Amino acid sequence: MNEAWIGEDMETALDGKDADQTSMMSESCILVDNEDNAVGSMSKLESHYMEGRLHRAFSVLLFNSKDELLVQKRASSKITFPSVWANSCCSHPLMVNVNGSDVEEGVVDAAVRKMEQELGIPAEVSSKWDYNLVGRFMYSSRWDPEWIEREIDHVLMVRADVDVDPNPNEIEAHEWIDLDELGRMVSQEGRWGDEVVAPWFKAIVKTFLPEGRGIEAAMASRDQEIHRFSRLSLNPGDTDAILSDLSNHREKAEEHILNGLSKITQKRLHAAMSHLFKGGGKRLRAMLPMLVGQAVGRGHEGHYVLGACIEIIHNFTLVHDDIMDQDPVRRGLKAVHVEFDDSTAINAGDAMLALSFEMLADSSHIEDEQLRPLVRSIGEMVRRVSEGQQEDFEFEERDTVSEEDYMAMIEGKTSAMFQMCARTGAIIAGASDEVVETMSEWGLMLGLCFQIMDDVIDLRSDTATLGKTSGSDISSGKRTIIALHALSSGKPMPAFEAAYGNEDATEGMIAAAVNDLEQSGSLEYGWKRALEYHEAAHQALDRIGESDGLQVLRTITDFQMARIQ
Repeated sequence: MNEAWIGEDMETALDGKDADQTSMMSESCILVDNEDNAVGSMSKLESHYMEGRLHRAFSVLLFNSKDELLVQKRASSKITFPSVWANSCCSHPLMVNVNGSDVEEGVVDAAVRKMEQELGIPAEVSSKWDYNLVGRFMYSSRWDPEWIEREIDHVLMVRADVDVDPNPNEIEAHEWIDLDELGRMVSQEGRWGDEVVAPWFKAIVKTFLPEGRGIEAAMASRDQEIHRFSRLSLNPGDTDAILSDLSNHREKAEEHILNGLSKITQKRLHAAMSHLFKGGGKRLRAMLPMLVGQAVGRGHEGHYVLGACIEIIHNFTLVHDDIMDQDPVRRGLKAVHVEFDDSTAINAGDAMLALSFEMLADSSHIEDEQLRPLVRSIGEMVRRVSEGQQEDFEFEERDTVSEEDYMAMIEGKTSAMFQMCARTGAIIAGASDEVVETMSEWGLMLGLCFQIMDDVIDLRSDTATLGKTSGSDISSGKRTIIALHALSSGKPMPAFEAAYGNEDATEGMIAAAVNDLEQSGSLEYGWKRALEYHEAAHQALDRIGESDGLQVLRTITDFQMARIQ
């Protein structure tokens, strides 16, 4: 077996760990790209430590003739995910040395090897079984601030009646359970409520053995798609409680928004400035400063003021964007320039910007010495948003726009606002400079993920769900990351070409164009890029100390990938 070198700077990572488990950390995992192509090798330690590296893995689901599945509780001596319940066997195929050359171990060969080492099933027995590779999925899941799994997992299902003799250094408990009990296990109901169940195991059951699909049907499936889950949370927390808490934050932020707007006494101007707020909206930007403050320091009333200011500025940009793009609908309402007129809409936007800075300066909850960095950050945000919007506007007239051009544009137009929500929220929470920069990075990655997901959602949701015209990015000729991928692919897409940039495109034409984008892989490409920034956002959060507040930020990050039902 080829053993990868472990750098001296990582040696302390294994201090105090079990000797047998430590000895396996020099094994060579197979590094892969997002399409599961091998790109090299790296020690098990390096590929699982801190940010880790994407590598190949396998998971075995072993059923007996009674339709029972073998599940195991990982030993407390395991370095990653100790005392966690999981599937029958899971590990990594290795890069092995054969006659002086590196050779990739097959997933079935690796499964045979590990079932003998973990479960005591002789290789001469398990090597004769009929393994079914039912599919693959990509995910990451963090155990603690140091250790992480980042894998493309090959799921193997097999049926055999066999006695097991678990290695106590690998497995501390095991059971054979039927499908009803499996459902309770992954839902963590009944006796499983107090146990920790591996997130990758839950993903396997949900994807490859969903309720209603029998074992034989599951084994017969041959899913060619690599399912992509990105970050799977070990302890997802009480989502309902988090959502309820977010609702409370939203109400507080909206109080400050309404109080600020009440300063406007000119009736038509006040109506125009208030118009978009009647259409709802998640108020994510309004809540972010407080959520960041609670995660990294002390949240206080000043965070709501700050969030209200940024939300009003956000709405100012929407009013002006709709005029420039001539979009007639926003949040299910007529756009401000349609409900009123262009001149009033422009004036309302200008007043929103001025009002935001006035509210910030008037607040008694923000210290004077904090105002200078806040004004600088918010001023930079508005400048970057304006630059990004101008770039977006000019893209429509340019012959060529690269993906790099697009990413630079959305860093300003969309991500700058998320970035500054996080940055300024950390500043007035009293966070250290290092934490402020880390939260700034998180906000930037979150914003990039958010915008690319918006590009995807525009094509996969209907007008009623969106609150604006569905597919308008196609008919208006928007240079989104999806459109750029399609335009540069060289694939024939006649429906897309007919509708793209055609203001007279019918709903049928747009639907056909979306189908072209689906079939060509351009929509999937956008989804994958959003997934990359979703993971990068989580990696930034990995550098922040764990807390209930941090879990809320993780949930907010995950919501971005779940906005398509």
